[in-house]
Amino acid sequence: MELILLFFIFTLAGFLGFELIAKVPSQLHTPLMSGSNAISGITIVGALIASGADDGSMVTTLLGTAAVALAMINVIGGYLVTDRMLDMFKKKDTGSKKEGSS
Repeated sequence: MELILLFFIFTLAGFLGFELIAKVPSQLHTPLMSGSNAISGITIVGALIASGADDGSMVTTLLGTAAVALAMINVIGGYLVTDRMLDMFKKKDTGSKKEGSS
């Protein structure tokens, strides 16, 4: 593909992503982002394919490896945020046994 076409697709995807997130109420941002963690797994697969491409270019391997690392950070961070968010909805044990009763 030509570079200008790739740049156009990248710019369009960035603009559409921004417009989509801007329309989401702030209460739904965390669940929306935690749901997108599974989609980030697709990024890891693509990055693995790019880093293993046998075109003889060191740049492709380095960029693919960086993409794998950054995608893994994104997925792990997303799952940590999701776990923290779900902990907020757990009922706290306020002590089912009364203190001092014998």
